[in-house]
Parts: sequence; C-alpha cells; structure tokens
Amino acid sequence: MGAPLSPLLHPAARSPLVISSARAAPARRFIAIDFSSTSQSRCLACRRVLQPPTSMSIGIDNVFDSLVTVPGRPSMIVGVAFPQRVKMSDVARAAGVSVATVSKVVNGRYGVAQATVERVQQVIHDLGYEASLGAQSLRSHRTNVLGILVAEFEPFSTELLKGASREIAGSGYQLLAYSGGEGDRAAAGWERRSLARLSGTLIDGAVIVTPTVVETKPGFHVVAVDPHTGPSGLPTVDSDNFAGAMLATNHLLSLGHRRIGHISGRPDLESARLREAGFRKAMADADVAVDERLVRVGGFKIESAADTAAELLALPDRPTAIFAGNDLSAISTMDTARRLGLTVPDDLSVIGFDNVPESALVDPPLTTIMQPLQRMGAEALRLLVDLIGGVERDTHIQLPTELVIRASCRPHR
Repeated sequence: MGAPLSPLLHPAARSPLVISSARAAPARRFIAIDFSSTSQSRCLACRRVLQPPTSMSIGIDNVFDSLVTVPGRPSMIVGVAFPQRVKMSDVARAAGVSVATVSKVVNGRYGVAQATVERVQQVIHDLGYEASLGAQSLRSHRTNVLGILVAEFEPFSTELLKGASREIAGSGYQLLAYSGGEGDRAAAGWERRSLARLSGTLIDGAVIVTPTVVETKPGFHVVAVDPHTGPSGLPTVDSDNFAGAMLATNHLLSLGHRRIGHISGRPDLESARLREAGFRKAMADADVAVDERLVRVGGFKIESAADTAAELLALPDRPTAIFAGNDLSAISTMDTARRLGLTVPDDLSVIGFDNVPESALVDPPLTTIMQPLQRMGAEALRLLVDLIGGVERDTHIQLPTELVIRASCRPHR
C-alpha cells in the first residue's frame, strides 16, 4: 500500500483528515481530505471540492468500519490518520513571528506589540494550540488544573464529578478526572501511585474519592471524600452516615420488621463503619437484638454484595428486610432475591444508601438514604480551591442525609 499524500494545509486548518483505502489494491491511491475552517473541503490529491464537513459526519463517526463511496470510483473501506499535536513552532510559522514571541504571548509576558499579540492569539485559536502542562509546570510551578482521583468511574463517583465540574466554572482552574485504581482490582495505595504520577507536574491539587491510604507532598493540597478509617488529618467532605443509617433502620423498624439484615461496605472506609454503627444504635434504641448472622460484609460492590445476599437469603430463618450499605449493594440484593424466587417488597424489604440515579430506575424503585453527592463534589472542589489560595476555613464538611421512600419496602406481615 502506497504512502498517504501529505496534506497541503492552510494555516487555519484545525483538523486535517487523511482517509485511506485499508483493503485497497496496492496501486490504489489514498484520498486526503482537508477539512479547513472554511465552508468547503477539498480532496488534496485532485483539489475537487467535496461536501461540507457537516454532511460527512456519519462517514467520520464510523470511518473505521464504514463503506465510503466516491463517485466514479469503487467503494473503499477507510481508515483515519489524525494530525500530530500542534507545536509552538507551528504557531510561530503561521503567524510569521519567532518562537520566543509566541512564548511571550502564551505566558502573558510584556514586550510584544498589541497587534502582534492579537495575531498570535488568533493563530493559536485557529490551530487549536494548547501549551504542554508539563512545560507550563516547569516554568511557573502551576498548571491551573485540579484532579479528581477515583478508583473507578461508578455511579457514586460519577455524581461527585458532576458537582465538581459545575463548581470549577469561574474558578480559574480546569478539571482532570483520573481513574487510577483498576476498578474491582484496586489495591491499597492506588492513591499514592496516582499522586506520584500527577502531583506537581499535571495538577496543582486533588480531590480523592474513597481513599485507602494517602501520603501527600508538602505544599500539595488534597481533599478526601468519604475517607478511610485510619488517621490522616486530611481535609474531608462526607455526609452524616451515622444519622442516615439510623434513618434507614428506623424506617424498617417502623414497618414492623425485626429480623433485619445489614450488608456492610468496605471495612477500611469510615462511612461503612458509621453506617453499621448507626444500624446497631437504631436496633438497640428499639430494644431489638441484632442477630450477628445477619450482619455481613458486602464491600460496596455488586458482585460481592450478591454473594452476601445469597448467603443471607439461604438461611432457614432469613431476614425479612435488609439494609444495604449502598445503592449498588441494595440493587444487587434485589436481583439476588429475584433469582431465588423472592419478590421485593412482598417477601423481602430492601433499603439502600446514596440515592444514585439508578436507584429510581430499578423495579421496584429503591427506597434509600439520600446523601447530596453532587453537592459533596462541589464542596470538595471549593474547599480545595480555598486551601490552594490560602483561605483559612473549616476543613471538615459534613452534609445531612434524608430518607427517600419509594417502593422496595412494605410492612412486615
């Protein structure tokens, strides 16, 4: 297969696209299409005007697997080669100035005429140039980027991220979401590895969600959401897990349930410890003894919670209600009950914790404890910005929880 034609790019071309025949005969030539910032696109081989870029969207979206028909030619399977990163030297060449001048404009330094600044800024916009975060950090020791570090992108962390992404607007920072824990295979210390990789070179500070162990560099600020049980001294944002667990348990007690099981969360997280403590306090206040066989670890994970739920529901005197440590565990418990031939809520009442969007979409909709996840994300981001800015303030933010009654619980018969 021959080499693709080199696109003859207009300086303002933002996204040159090279389309080639992936399964063509060796003699067939590649087609190079220039999608410039103008209203027309041309084949760079024959200079033929093509359809406007918008009419090519379907072909581009499916370009690796789609069949593209060119009038007068056989159909071809196409592939795409994207352009390399725009460099400062590209900006200098297009603007007709030196690299040193572009550097002054990018970094806001004096000594460049206003007309030249405007011309360089226009070329930067047209070419889509972005300064390297690493290089920017070396020059100024700041990147103006904040990180949100999670073990995996699941419903809980996704809701936190939504709140943080709204809060970042107008702060002067950009937001980097980073998953460093390899999901279900996350090992203790993933935060340490992630911070070592990102801190000081790519991000100026971090919000870490459900950390296991955190060690920070002096002068590098970290805020923990839903922190671990050990001492850390980190600024934290969480909800009132103890009160929320009491709300959940009291709701089941008010419906007449006495054999109440609890599927707890990750033993290393303070939230899991407080939710179990709240469950036990509510049971004690009602003078109902806790059957220890009905309290088991689910780890906040769908798979492990399903195994735990199956064990509980296989007991000869199974629970009539289960308080699950989070919504994912509760939804997994409902699925397990259904597989065992039980009906929720007729045979088993289930209540969760978090109020993630999925809790309202399951059948039946899940009764749960709402913690304001998006607000927690926003508060964590605001706290981080204040700490970096040297603002003195309370470094532990605790938000209230509420009972959300839906259809997964009913009175005990």
